[in-house]
Amino acid sequence: MIDTYAGLDDAEIAVAAARAGAEVVRDGYGRRHARIEKGAGDFATDVDVGAEEAILAVIRAARPEDAVHGEEGGQRGAADAERRWLVDPLCGTLNYAVGSMLVAVNVALTDGPVAVADPFSGEVFFTREGTAWVRGEGGRGGDTPLAPTAATRLVDVNLDPPFPGAPAFRAVDLLAHPRFVEGFRPRVVSSTLALAWVAAGKRAAYVTDGNGLAGSVHFAAGIALCRAAGCVVTGVDGAPAGESGRGLVAAADAETHGALLSMIRRRG
Repeated sequence: MIDTYAGLDDAEIAVAAARAGAEVVRDGYGRRHARIEKGAGDFATDVDVGAEEAILAVIRAARPEDAVHGEEGGQRGAADAERRWLVDPLCGTLNYAVGSMLVAVNVALTDGPVAVADPFSGEVFFTREGTAWVRGEGGRGGDTPLAPTAATRLVDVNLDPPFPGAPAFRAVDLLAHPRFVEGFRPRVVSSTLALAWVAAGKRAAYVTDGNGLAGSVHFAAGIALCRAAGCVVTGVDGAPAGESGRGLVAAADAETHGALLSMIRRRG
């Protein structure tokens, strides 16, 4: 397998790894799956585990010295490795378990390229040298630059617990804000797929609560993708969305970002 990746740069390795995971997710769709309970209502499936192993196989073959931190398997490789990959093999496990296709596969090299694969459209959204692109199934049509736009006025809002920003910030309050109702339409999908869609112009924005999202296996790839595409990305408090930041507001443009932040800050 090593020869397969000879000469490929990190961006192509990220794409190959995300596609390997997406193939496992796609092949397992519609079947009954074993659940692995994590507590507090969270769980993984055998497909989460299988997809992570497929991703690991690509990274190990292509970059054997690199460390990997996976959602299911935790830390693999040397803790002091110079390079580390963050892997979420199935973002949207609950959706997937009930037969919804709104899921994504995340692969992110810390301070390097990232890739987000949609297993069912066949698209892979990825970054290379600070720019953001989408590649169709099998590379059809080549690579197309991502172009964010708020034209859809659709905003994905993550309503899942926990709510570390409460009471200053509650996502449900945003949905009830008169200006939000007038200007936007709420949606809820896989967090990473939502971020990829903001970068691609399919969504106007994405809003979530949470802590340390920029370094999370769940969000690192999506945040990097939005930034590379030119989106406006901050915490819900307007501060940079770093590892110690509060929540996330990723918007296609400054006007949309400012409008959403002003609604959020009314309580802060």
